[in-house]
Amino acid sequence: MKINENLKPIKTDSAKNHSFGIVRSLWNNNITTRLYDGCYNTLLEYGAQRKNIKTLEVPGSFELIYGGKKIIKQNNIDAVILIGSIIKGETPHFDFISQSVANGVKDLNILFDIPFIFCVLTDLNNKQALSRSGGNMGNKGSDAALAAIHLIKTHIY
Repeated sequence: MKINENLKPIKTDSAKNHSFGIVRSLWNNNITTRLYDGCYNTLLEYGAQRKNIKTLEVPGSFELIYGGKKIIKQNNIDAVILIGSIIKGETPHFDFISQSVANGVKDLNILFDIPFIFCVLTDLNNKQALSRSGGNMGNKGSDAALAAIHLIKTHIY
């Protein structure tokens, strides 16, 4: 699994004693499953315990926003990773959903005191999505897990 070297936490137990929420869209399930697996396995690799990783599945990427809000209200979580895949079609629907989800995740980060990580692929075709979800471009789910770990470990001095 290729991951962004700049995101690697300093210690391999960086996720120990922290809890994570993962909200995964079922739309483009073949892509979001690969992203989820990369994310989940990276959290485990850095010391997260299975019992401290909560997962919620939602129908599509637009519903990630509601799912993100719901998962923190039902669990004590340090960071939430929102996983989705939006692949451009022949209508402007791609643009509306992509922009709405990005704005929704931004709003969650403003409203709540924990990080919400945007792991929503916005690709022009299925080949790009496969490449970014465990193919030759790595796994953006793994990168999202590392970003979450970094943010919960960030201290202001």
